[in-house]
Amino acid sequence: MTTRSHEDAGRIAFAVHPDLAPALRAGVLVFGGVLVRARDEALDAALLDAEAGLCAASGQAGTVAAVRTLYARVGLDPTRTRPSSEALLRRLRKGNRLPAVNTVVDVGNWCSAETQLPFGLYDLDRLEGPLELRLGRPAEEYPGIRKEVVHVGGRITLADANGPFGNPTSDSARTMVTGETRRVLVVIFAPRQLGEAPVLRALDLTSGRLARYAGGHEIEQLTI
Repeated sequence: MTTRSHEDAGRIAFAVHPDLAPALRAGVLVFGGVLVRARDEALDAALLDAEAGLCAASGQAGTVAAVRTLYARVGLDPTRTRPSSEALLRRLRKGNRLPAVNTVVDVGNWCSAETQLPFGLYDLDRLEGPLELRLGRPAEEYPGIRKEVVHVGGRITLADANGPFGNPTSDSARTMVTGETRRVLVVIFAPRQLGEAPVLRALDLTSGRLARYAGGHEIEQLTI
């Protein structure tokens, strides 16, 4: 495990269940003091410049394949249940823009589309107790963002003391980033076969862009 913390860190309690650890590495970033805005002209311009290049890029084919293999290892068909990173890239290649949600989520989507690693972004102050990345238990589910229910039984999921709240495809309404969010938890769901270096690069990329477009500061960064 690699950890980088600052003095004001609360040292987040985060674990990857042994059943998933051989296949999945989690990249974790805690960012504090953010100002979440609906729109930012500088970010909009940066995204517009980046999207054409992302659409044309072919250098992430190996990462796309590795994420698909990760899904298959837990019994999911990645064509029917697409990783969020691949869904973003397909959206661009169909001629659509990245979703416009808010400055923090837009940065996360940009970084996910660029690295082709699935990202989850959460309001840390809406989470309780230690966090675990594990397989969902039978019948586990949660109300999703723009989805009535997300079923996570047998699927990769994040859980806190109140139950599951996220996965590499669709996150929960309970922990979504809003205008009231001040502390953000970013989780990257990375195939372990890719090694640690791409995850560290993705964390640094995300940290830099959050600081530029949402303010605040990095509190903690780790890979597990």
